[in-house]
Amino acid sequence: MKLSVIIPVFNERETILKIVQKVKAVDLEKEILIVDDGSTDGTKEKLKSLEDDPEVRIFYHDKNRGKGTAIRTALKQVKGDLVIIQDADLEYDPQDYIKLVQPFSEGKAEVVYGSRYLNKQNVLPFTKFKLGVLLLNWLVKLLYGFSVSDEATCYKVFKTDLLKSLSLKCKRFEFCPEVTAKILKRGYRIVEIPISYRYRTVEEGKKIGWKDGLSAVVTLIRYRFFN
Repeated sequence: MKLSVIIPVFNERETILKIVQKVKAVDLEKEILIVDDGSTDGTKEKLKSLEDDPEVRIFYHDKNRGKGTAIRTALKQVKGDLVIIQDADLEYDPQDYIKLVQPFSEGKAEVVYGSRYLNKQNVLPFTKFKLGVLLLNWLVKLLYGFSVSDEATCYKVFKTDLLKSLSLKCKRFEFCPEVTAKILKRGYRIVEIPISYRYRTVEEGKKIGWKDGLSAVVTLIRYRFFN
């Protein structure tokens, strides 16, 4: 099964080439779709060196439109059987793709989430980000009757046809709660697989904020009762 790796990127000049090389090193049939979301720090110039790579396709937004919009831009272009989202920093390890796609190969899943919290070796300090994840997990259980350990994980893998059928509306970080809500409302079961994770601080470039957490809560509630 061919894997389409979507990498939305905004102002990650120090890591973008490193993460692309890590993705390329994974021994799976794949394509890499990068969407530069209006970067202003030199990321766009770094991406120029990848434009002749046959495994990579790059799309540019003229201004910053948000992670969700970048994902939707790439989704229109995917050619693989499966889709995974990859952040442009180095918090997640692309070598985990191999175990994340295995349930699809075995016919055991339509959707797989890579859980940072099921891997006890990960260092996950109790911060406002962890508190937000716990709140979202609780809301998913309350609203949709399904227990997940890491609703906010970046590593979400879908069958391409299923993801395209969701008619996504997300613009920023509400991609995660929107797909979770729509998947569960359709009756699909999310399979969780432990993954590795290297925590990044705000000082190191972590971009998600409290407004995005609030938006995630609103999104979960909205899609429980409305389309």
